[in-house]
Amino acid sequence: MISDFENLSLSGSNGPNNHTDPFTHTELTAEQQKTLIDIRRRKTELLLEIQQLKDELGEVVAELEALDGQEECKQNSKAKQMSIGRKKFNMDPKKGIEYLYENGLLQRTPEDVAQFLHKGEGLSKTAIGDYLGERSEFNEAVLKAFVDLHDFTDLILVQALRQFLWSFRLPGEAQKIDRMMECFAQRYCQLNPDIFTNADTCYVLSFAIIMLNTSLHNPSVKDKPTPEQFVAMNRGINNGGDLPQELLLSLYESIKTEPFKIPEDDGNDLMHTFFNPDKEGWLWKQGGRYKSWKRRWFILNDNCLYYFEYTTDKEPRGIIPLENISVRPASDRQRPHCLELYASGGADLIKACKTDSEGKVVEGKHTVYRMSAATVEERDEWIECLRRSISHNPFYDMLAQRKKKAQHSGHSGSH
Repeated sequence: MISDFENLSLSGSNGPNNHTDPFTHTELTAEQQKTLIDIRRRKTELLLEIQQLKDELGEVVAELEALDGQEECKQNSKAKQMSIGRKKFNMDPKKGIEYLYENGLLQRTPEDVAQFLHKGEGLSKTAIGDYLGERSEFNEAVLKAFVDLHDFTDLILVQALRQFLWSFRLPGEAQKIDRMMECFAQRYCQLNPDIFTNADTCYVLSFAIIMLNTSLHNPSVKDKPTPEQFVAMNRGINNGGDLPQELLLSLYESIKTEPFKIPEDDGNDLMHTFFNPDKEGWLWKQGGRYKSWKRRWFILNDNCLYYFEYTTDKEPRGIIPLENISVRPASDRQRPHCLELYASGGADLIKACKTDSEGKVVEGKHTVYRMSAATVEERDEWIECLRRSISHNPFYDMLAQRKKKAQHSGHSGSH
């Protein structure tokens, strides 16, 4: 407790009774020596008292922490469980929701689940889209409650779509998209009853806007639609009649000026996409322009074939949607056990994209993709899995049916 300075002052240099000032080295009087000793004693006492107060304060703080500990522990536990629930949801929405039920963080009601998804804090928007599109009575009730949380009153259709499509990512499956867009159209017409004669018209026009957005702003689409083509494309969809030209032209202008913002997910999105693939493994892939062979890691999932340079890569080098495409065994002089994907169903090219050497996403120009497996058995297994995943895009058939319905529904005398 006593400083070096105090030690120096106490020891002095002229014996026990002759104290000197440590700075001037002049001899102190008896009275000065007594004062100095009193100061030292008082300082030591004060230091001891300060230490005692610190110890007592530490005890009080510890007691307060102990008193608050249980409540804080409960709160920390709930926050931790909510964080775990969100992560589980991003990897498997059903399991995540079930975990939140079990830990009392969500009620088993469509309204409560819809609120959780609409708030969206820390959630993958891809996972939200997948969950909302599921075909079950409960999920459909959640979807309706989720859409009802959006207020589209007095918004033009394109504004309403911007708001809606920012709250999740549309899934890839046609049937899921159909249910979600139908729900959107009904809600929009409910809040804006004087714009369309029926919800099917709103549905078809919504899709026309989404497709226009792709055509105008996707660099791989060379022939951009004109305003006149957009008007012509939507003739007769308002229960057999035409929508006002001014409305269609204003929608066209809005999309041309400002494309839709598509919500970007962080790593959770990719994590969800590749969490439980249909098949994955190494294959040799033949190049398009240069026919060299390169080893690539392939993942088959959600009707898409992704390929990566390394298994640890976060972004795929290429994506091949399995639409209007077929697969067959093939023979090649350079490689054994080959299979190839080729355009079918009336398509000339395989619709695919890849990352070029500068990191830009470009459209692939393949009519055929050829791959080579290590064994015959592995090749046959890939062919079987690919055939199960391949679909002639059902989305366009579904949209054509809906367009037909919008042109002829309700009032048969309106033609």
